[in-house]
Amino acid sequence: MSLQLPPLALYIHVPWCVRKCPYCDFNSHAQRGELPEAEYIACLLEDLKAEAELAQGRNISTIFIGGGTPSLFSADNYKQLLQQIDRIVPIEADAEITLEANPGTFEQEKFRGYREAGINRLSIGIQSFGDHQLQALGRIHSSADAIQAAELARELFPRLNLDLMHGLPGQDQAGAMHDLQQAIALQPDHLSWYQLTIEPNTEFHARPPQLPVDDTLWAIQERGQALLAEQGYQQYEISAYAQSEKDRSRHNLNYWQFGDYLGIGAGAHGKITLSEQDRMIRRWKQKQPKAYMDPQRRLGGETELPTEERAFEFMLNALRLYQGVPAELFSQRTGLSLESIREELTQARRQGLLTADTRYLRPSEKGRLFLNDLLSIFLI
Repeated sequence: MSLQLPPLALYIHVPWCVRKCPYCDFNSHAQRGELPEAEYIACLLEDLKAEAELAQGRNISTIFIGGGTPSLFSADNYKQLLQQIDRIVPIEADAEITLEANPGTFEQEKFRGYREAGINRLSIGIQSFGDHQLQALGRIHSSADAIQAAELARELFPRLNLDLMHGLPGQDQAGAMHDLQQAIALQPDHLSWYQLTIEPNTEFHARPPQLPVDDTLWAIQERGQALLAEQGYQQYEISAYAQSEKDRSRHNLNYWQFGDYLGIGAGAHGKITLSEQDRMIRRWKQKQPKAYMDPQRRLGGETELPTEERAFEFMLNALRLYQGVPAELFSQRTGLSLESIREELTQARRQGLLTADTRYLRPSEKGRLFLNDLLSIFLI
């Protein structure tokens, strides 16, 4: 069974931020002096030109500009970037184009320009509406900044996501619910609500803060999910909630449905299907901005995803979705037949981790609770 070309997305990484947050393990670098905006934009376009063949005739269906803090760059630079991208690899007329932004007043001044540049979805990194929690997280905005930014974005952008964390240092159940209620009151069409985790190579890993105990974390999760459901937010992925199906993140859905994506920018990753060769490759770029901006060093590496690992990689993404995916998508995206994983599917259903409906690959309630157990069945 041959591979079919899936939809194509584009991820753009902007690696700078004002300062590194103690919990952050993303490829971000504290700003020192003036940012080389124009030079970096030129490098992004050179990077895309080198990747353009991999589009294989497809247009870009979604774009996500992440970081770091992409809202440190000007609206004019993004306008030029998007115009040039469209000339290299055409952007679909109805493409979802998301920009991550900080809620600080400096970034808010640029919001109108971002909308005029073609950004149609803003994702604001709120994290908490408690000033004490924001200080503990190393954030440089206040609760008032966050509310003001969300209100302004709601006016300017057709779609808005708010990023919010729970299980924060010194946070109790009441504080977590206050954060969530405040986020809901701002009426975003999408919420990313997830628990703070301590990741390696972060300041919090070296000096762990005091986090809520497990019983409190579980109570926050249960009460928060109930509140979101009461307010009309449908949970469609582990930490993603949308007011309706059309409000779901199309870019992230492409990841979870094992679509293709080009990655440009320092530390960006891409995954590409080469249907005529029956191959699937992953490519990544140098993480350090200086190395990335050197055209001779830009490409960090490329590796092939072995055929025998495709089933697990597919499930690792697709089973994050609460509604799962149509069963036929497995063959379309991996080039493998469902028969090749029949024993694994039977075992997962026998253990109650997948629903009995064979038309879908959908985790059961038990499967969502024990997702690692479910995924381990598909490991070779």
